[in-house]
Amino acid sequence: MGMSGASGGSKSRVALSEINVTPLVDVMLVLLIMFMVTTPLMQQGIEVDLPKTSSSGVELNDEPFVLIIDSNQKMSAGKQNISMEDLRSKLKAIFQNRKNKQVYIQADKKVDYGFVAEAMGEIRAAGVFNIGLITIPKDK
Repeated sequence: MGMSGASGGSKSRVALSEINVTPLVDVMLVLLIMFMVTTPLMQQGIEVDLPKTSSSGVELNDEPFVLIIDSNQKMSAGKQNISMEDLRSKLKAIFQNRKNKQVYIQADKKVDYGFVAEAMGEIRAAGVFNIGLITIPKDK
């Protein structure tokens, strides 16, 4: 009565060699959910404005606007003189209908940094945020 081997039958026990995949699938689903949740968090970071090279082939439809500041702190654009007080209003009027809202500043190296920074502040106050400085490369 109690033992199957002693019952006289010729039945023998066969070991089951199947793998139970249910716990494996459960673990894999948990890992998949964890990776799906954490991946967007890893993609956030510090915004960096990458530099653009001249080989990118950027086409300018409009003539670039160049603001010239001479050594006496006199500003001009083209052949017209502009005072610091009029700079913001004139730039607003000029860039109201232009697509290329970019200003290049060509300042003499003897001009105070503060004056150039004040001019850049007026340019930004006029709604133009792409400001470039024109320089001459050093000879090696």
